[in-house]
Amino acid sequence: MRQYIDARAAFEAREEALAEAEQVRGGMYWHKGPPSAPDQVYLVRTSAGGGEKSLGPKSPQTEEMFARFTQRKQYAIERLKGLDEAVQQHERLNRAYRVGRVPALVVSLLQQLEKTKLQQYFRVVGTHSLYAYEFAAGVRFDSGAVATRDIDLLWDVRKRVQFATALARVDTSMIGVLRKVDRSFKVRSGQQYTAVNKDSFEVDILRREQLGSDPHPLRLSEDEDDFWVTQAPRANELLDSPGFSSIIVATNGKMARMHTLSPTVFVRFKRWMSSLSNRDPLKRNRDQLQADAVQHVIDHYLPPQ
Repeated sequence: MRQYIDARAAFEAREEALAEAEQVRGGMYWHKGPPSAPDQVYLVRTSAGGGEKSLGPKSPQTEEMFARFTQRKQYAIERLKGLDEAVQQHERLNRAYRVGRVPALVVSLLQQLEKTKLQQYFRVVGTHSLYAYEFAAGVRFDSGAVATRDIDLLWDVRKRVQFATALARVDTSMIGVLRKVDRSFKVRSGQQYTAVNKDSFEVDILRREQLGSDPHPLRLSEDEDDFWVTQAPRANELLDSPGFSSIIVATNGKMARMHTLSPTVFVRFKRWMSSLSNRDPLKRNRDQLQADAVQHVIDHYLPPQ
């Protein structure tokens, strides 16, 4: 627990440093005037994408602006570099002390979603949510409660335009994002909301049931090999419910932030699932087990939600 607390603090500090570094992406330079007016020097701000914007002619104000930006950028680079090293050190200690037990593939997937700035469009739902709760509470669920060979990602169809823009920015498809983690992922031909890798680990992408102008059916990109998301009962309630996030640790020590459901929402949803008469009895029993386990954690270990 002591190691996890220290590792989490370093991870969260690195998140802040990344946000600060994002604010000073690109650069500034002094643009000299034409040969006919060499003294007409302008301060230009460049974006990470290559765009440029004039901030005005050289003056005490723009000189101060340039100096302040340069100082902020240098500070952000140095701070991020130091925290990168700190996080790497904690990941080695996490592995040595066996802090984590989340499958490494799950953490790698969440890291890739964060790297591509796609994580904001998804929530982890289902069994893997338990990892977020147990790390936040400082407990361990019985291994039978968390054992699973698939992860469910709930996609927010309401943000489909922003999602498409973000996906285009990284010049890939959703299945392409998964293949950055494991090249063997492929969308199943008979179940096109599911991708499976060579080790039979599955990623399911769910959406709310069609409402209003929601398009349906819907593929996540123009790539013909990409996911067709599936409608999930009561998924709209899950999208509108309070969220929950926690730093989780993989078996190899790597860390990622998981965005999932509030524990109370998870319990309510699992109890509803366990009440369905047409659900597989084995799954109904597991739904009940998970609901009871998370409720116990809420009652005894987690702060009030």
